Amino acid sequence: MPTQMQRLRWQCRRGLLELDVLLRHYLEHQFALASEVKQAQFVQLLQQQDDQLQAWLLEGVEPDPAFSVIVATLRQTRIAHGYR
Repeated sequence: MPTQMQRLRWQCRRGLLELDVLLRHYLEHQFALASEVKQAQFVQLLQQQDDQLQAWLLEGVEPDPAFSVIVATLRQTRIAHGYR
């Protein structure tokens, strides 16, 4: 049976390479250190469609309020690491 990290790693695989890289980086480097709230938001965020994630994470569209904290964190990660 897959572990939670294995399931999340699989869910980070998206149809757009930029999303793959950003989501996997967060999972591998920040998820374990994140608060329970951010972890829960990240898990829920992975249930969203690729076009929605692209709009929120890459195009700067304001997310649903339920995802505002994790989207802000992922945007900061994207800027800090120079992901496009």
